[in-house]
Amino acid sequence: MARFLPLTVTDVRPTTREAVVVTLRPDDPEAFAFVQGQYLTFRAVIDGTEIRRSYSICCGVGEGLQVGIKRVEGGAFSSWANDNLKPGMRLEAMPPAGRFFVPLEAGLARHYLGFAGGSGITPVLSLIRTTLAREPQARFTLVYANRAAATVMFREELEDLKNRHMGRLQVIHVLEHDAQEVPLFSGRVDGEKVAALFSGLIESEGVDVAFICGPEPMMLAISEALKAAGLRDDQIRFELFTSDQPGRLPQRAAAAVAAGAAGAKALVTLDGVTRTLVVEPGQTVLEAGLAASLELPFACRKGVCSTCRCRVLEGEVEMAANHALQDDEVAKGYVLSCQSHVISDRVVVSYDA
Repeated sequence: MARFLPLTVTDVRPTTREAVVVTLRPDDPEAFAFVQGQYLTFRAVIDGTEIRRSYSICCGVGEGLQVGIKRVEGGAFSSWANDNLKPGMRLEAMPPAGRFFVPLEAGLARHYLGFAGGSGITPVLSLIRTTLAREPQARFTLVYANRAAATVMFREELEDLKNRHMGRLQVIHVLEHDAQEVPLFSGRVDGEKVAALFSGLIESEGVDVAFICGPEPMMLAISEALKAAGLRDDQIRFELFTSDQPGRLPQRAAAAVAAGAAGAKALVTLDGVTRTLVVEPGQTVLEAGLAASLELPFACRKGVCSTCRCRVLEGEVEMAANHALQDDEVAKGYVLSCQSHVISDRVVVSYDA
């Protein structure tokens, strides 16, 4: 079952004029134990409509529970949260999820590289805080892109971390609209900018893992630049917090033909219980499950957040979009049910696998 559990808001603090840091106290702390880089999916009824949104945890492991929420133009939940959240209010959220991290080992002396754009800093800040605390010999270089100085989230926190971990954290601010003394630190972070950073400030040969979180165009450009600099696919981790692409792309004709007029039979397992249902032509696995009154996990429905991740054990599905799963996950049969159309007569999927 897609469990939503209660939390109490204990503090709401602005980090910019358009973003707040929300501190939370869960009724069940064990259920909200998290790994650095993970996120929470919240549920709220706003103007009579249930809305689900995912926000990254910004604190380090062992530092409580906090999320950063930046107001998005036209965003119902983010606007409501920035305008209305106050200490003492109750929220509902699913337990932490996401795989935007690597396991930490205290004895290693790795060099991590992070790229964040705007509110993409939230999971990266959790990575930085936890890594510097739990890998005493590790170093972290952060390239943080924003429109202007006034939009930089967590500026004070980053400066505090630099002072606390002298010589182990380097922060490079790149501002699109504000002029800076060093021309390299102005403009957009694109492939050319990354190449310039590698030629002068960052030694790409010494980078063990790179994390990218931001808008899709920026993320793709940085990823290609990192590969051109010699990093392998398995050294690059990304978290896409928004997408310009629609949640569903046109299906291939094969999908509609395979499903047939009567639809495809699907066996769906969640929390140890298996239900049989029919996935009608044009439906995703998630849509079919919700139509059958299954409490399946989901949030964005755009193939971005991975909340609806499940594994195909038998049969075949076709994903219309995938901005969340790594190549090795897809190779193992994992799919995003919000984007998965059945292209076989029968399919067996599990949210428990």
